[in-house]
Amino acid sequence: MEKKLDDRYYELLRTLQEADFVLIELTLYLDTHPNDLQAIQQFNQMAVHRRQIACEYESEYGPLLQYGLSFSRYPWDWINTPWPWQV
Repeated sequence: MEKKLDDRYYELLRTLQEADFVLIELTLYLDTHPNDLQAIQQFNQMAVHRRQIACEYESEYGPLLQYGLSFSRYPWDWINTPWPWQV
């Protein structure tokens, strides 16, 4: 049974996308500035923030990742949320 999506779903998804963007940009920066302690601290803080948001998303809407990177509830709920291209 597919869950009805609400504003919270889109808010969490947007927050995850924003965090991913920041992490990608910091990764690219750190590839060329590996000794920038402040950037490393920002990266680690954002990684913790992203993990918290992902956990919150998954507890409300189901797994984000496949192949054992996210847990599933019972019954199998991977199919309950839209695929990325459906949003």
